[in-house]
Amino acid sequence: MVVERKFIDDAMIKNSVTKYLERQLSKAGFSRVEIQKTPMLTRITAYVTNPGRVIGRGGATIDSLTETIKKRYKIENPQISVAEVRNPKLEPRLVGRYIANSLERGANARALLHITLRDIISNGALGAEIIAAGKLAAKGARARSIKVRHGYIPMAGDVVKLVDEAEVVAYPKYGAIGIRVRIVQPGTKFPDREVKNVEVPKH
Repeated sequence: MVVERKFIDDAMIKNSVTKYLERQLSKAGFSRVEIQKTPMLTRITAYVTNPGRVIGRGGATIDSLTETIKKRYKIENPQISVAEVRNPKLEPRLVGRYIANSLERGANARALLHITLRDIISNGALGAEIIAAGKLAAKGARARSIKVRHGYIPMAGDVVKLVDEAEVVAYPKYGAIGIRVRIVQPGTKFPDREVKNVEVPKH
């Protein structure tokens, strides 16, 4: 029970730190965070599209983030490092934010999701799923959802942990839209099956 509680606590801390860094590093193109605990320190790696914005002049920005995380989330000896995102089109949070921005500008939801799905697969993903739910039509229309999926996306079991996932919210003028993006990265190895290159969907 103690071990289970610790896993829950660790997950809650990671979720809280992720949300905090997402707010603070939005202009740097924040994508995700990895947290690794060792006996001496807690190593926090933030993945962004623009690392220079995170470090700040003389390291002032990253020092401020480190101090806030230490006090707010009771993390002993945190050390933040910054890594540059290699391919934004394979990062669920960045893909979700792109979709959200496009919907807020009035893009057609169904066409947008299909085009984005093709982009993800064409960049080597073994599988991808995008779900948008909420006010997807004009004022007065019912809330509904659109789901697009291609390739292999496990839905249950421990293998689900091998899927990268993020959720963001768009706020077009007719109401909020929740967006969930799940991506299986190129080269992912599954214990129960072999997934090779996936053809790009035609539609």
